[in-house]
Amino acid sequence: MRFVGRTPKIENEMTTAAQPPRPIATPCVKVCAVDGVTGYCLGCRRTLQEIAGWARLGDEERAAIMAALPDRPDPMASLMAASGR
Repeated sequence: MRFVGRTPKIENEMTTAAQPPRPIATPCVKVCAVDGVTGYCLGCRRTLQEIAGWARLGDEERAAIMAALPDRPDPMASLMAASGR
């Protein structure tokens, strides 16, 4: 209980408890394999360095990477070309 002026106020434990962390936006589609030619993940087109550091990046850095993903070469295309298909 805490006092606001002379009136006691009982705080709800839920309002004072730590809130769960908000989810981090990610392009991950759970297809984790990196193409040796392009260096991009076959599922999300990020590099290993980007994947490994994702949780430590700021919102703006993650947004910039996500905005660049559609312009990156399709790693599946190079994989198919290498296999002769």
